[in-house]
Amino acid sequence: MRCGTIARKIGMTRVFAEDGTHVPVTVLKLDNCQVTQVRNVERDGYVAVQVGSGTRKVKNITKADRGQYAKASVEPKAKLAEFRVSEDAMLDVGAVIGANHYVAGQRVDVVGISQGKGFAGAMKRHNFGGLRASHGVSISHRSHGSTGANQDPGKVWKGKKMAGHMGASRVTTQNLEVVSVMVEDGLILIKGAIPGSKNGYVMISDAIKADRPADAPYPAGLFADYVPAAEEAPADEAPAEETATEAAPVMEDASAEAAPEAEANVAEAQEAEATEADDASDETKGQE
Repeated sequence: MRCGTIARKIGMTRVFAEDGTHVPVTVLKLDNCQVTQVRNVERDGYVAVQVGSGTRKVKNITKADRGQYAKASVEPKAKLAEFRVSEDAMLDVGAVIGANHYVAGQRVDVVGISQGKGFAGAMKRHNFGGLRASHGVSISHRSHGSTGANQDPGKVWKGKKMAGHMGASRVTTQNLEVVSVMVEDGLILIKGAIPGSKNGYVMISDAIKADRPADAPYPAGLFADYVPAAEEAPADEAPAEETATEAAPVMEDASAEAAPEAEANVAEAQEAEATEADDASDETKGQE
């Protein structure tokens, strides 16, 4: 089980597939996602990794948090979260997790705080149908109707679906697909909608209902391990170019040595043709 990440929700856009269809995606940005603390069995009784993202002013944090960040030698973070991991998936304090932690086609679970809707009625909050919209209802078409029984039980049961505060709660969306990642910019494009407002922080982790891809880095995809593809190509092609350069003079020398022999063969062929032509002309005169 790998460590998760904290990302900031930028907004939504779309990308075009190879067949021309467009895919709606949510853009998430990893804003200096660092490991701030680790938990182990000996000291804490469980294994986990604490991750921080974003930045925060030093004057706005407590002295206890300042001591924690100073011990980890990292900047104060705007958002902290803890992820349970396997013992072989521990990370070093201060390590920066990049967008290469995920791969295209991978399934992830995203947790965020949904947008607050304030005080909402039963129709909006619980999708009730409302009362009759014709005659007989006195200015209460959108009310939720009766909420309890008669003398027995004589009360409203707890958990009854009624009007009340809507939104601003923790929401988990599972099995979302990663469309693509941009490691240099720290961007992750995920298909579909994600709970939360723009510029809000969300937590991303491997899907618990889907297998992790074989090409996903383990224990984590660190930004320090990312090497652009443009830097790898010249190193592989250099030996081939040197081999071709070294082989060129050898071919020129071989052609230079073979040139006199070829000229001699051409001269012999011309002499043979001339001799055959003379013999043919002598035979023709003898017949006449």
